[in-house]
Amino acid sequence: MRTIIVGTRQSALALTQTGQAVEKLQQLADSLGIACKFEIRKIVTKGDRILDVTLSKVGGKGLFVKEIEQALLDGDIDMAVHSMKDMPFELPEGLVVGAVPQREDARDALITRGPRSLDELPQGALVGTSSLRRASQLQHVRPDLRIESVRGNIDSRLRKLDEENFDAILLASAGIHRMGWQDRISAYLPPEVCLPAVGQGALCIECRAADTFMLELLGEFQHEPTALAVRAERAFLGRLNGGCQVPLGAYASVSEGVSNGGAEAPMLTLTGMVGTPDGKTMLKETATGSDPEALGLLIADKLIAQGADRILADVRE
Repeated sequence: MRTIIVGTRQSALALTQTGQAVEKLQQLADSLGIACKFEIRKIVTKGDRILDVTLSKVGGKGLFVKEIEQALLDGDIDMAVHSMKDMPFELPEGLVVGAVPQREDARDALITRGPRSLDELPQGALVGTSSLRRASQLQHVRPDLRIESVRGNIDSRLRKLDEENFDAILLASAGIHRMGWQDRISAYLPPEVCLPAVGQGALCIECRAADTFMLELLGEFQHEPTALAVRAERAFLGRLNGGCQVPLGAYASVSEGVSNGGAEAPMLTLTGMVGTPDGKTMLKETATGSDPEALGLLIADKLIAQGADRILADVRE
């Protein structure tokens, strides 16, 4: 009987989604006749400690994963459950993505004081978000809105909406779904209006590259269509050297492909965007292909040709 130590952030959402993943892994292990049990260990990250400034000003990559990855490298934990959107493009040497489970809803959700859509928000409404990506796209379609940073866990942000002077806040719908709080969502923002963050709605199960036991177990947990979509989005992220601190988004969908020498190759449609923080400039491209990495690079290069790299450089400065 092997005890598998699972590392995660200590927020209510992180613990909930880790618990859900562990429950499915335990059922999977039992069905395969693998004798193991799971133990969850909470780890505090830099992104959890610094809550009084926006993510774009905290700086650095891996704000919500670095300490957890160090615990993996040190052998203190055996696997980690992350939100894929928190993952930097490059992983530390010795660590790999062991599995990408089936994705939750990738869209952003609008939560308001009343059941109102984005179009129904009053002129000059105050909207809270810590994401430059969300702020850029929101201001592109509604330049009259006032955007103010709001950090913290889902429950604390919802509390700020209830107790402070915000008219609305934006959150990832996946987290709200996992917490069972769907009734708080006023409207979903379609990707045509607000492209999600790279990997939004997906989980990343990370482990050591040399841990063959974990790799074999996690390989059974992989959801290939989600993994393909995430690979395309992350290739786009890598080319643009992006992260959660810049106004960049991407979303890939997977459909049945065409016959390729007798085999059906899945087809991916990827849309990527880069915008200025004020939303006045919005670069967006869409393409279809069967190679996720090539597709991600293609979209990124198209945006770079339009000045995306200069926009991102200005934001980082």
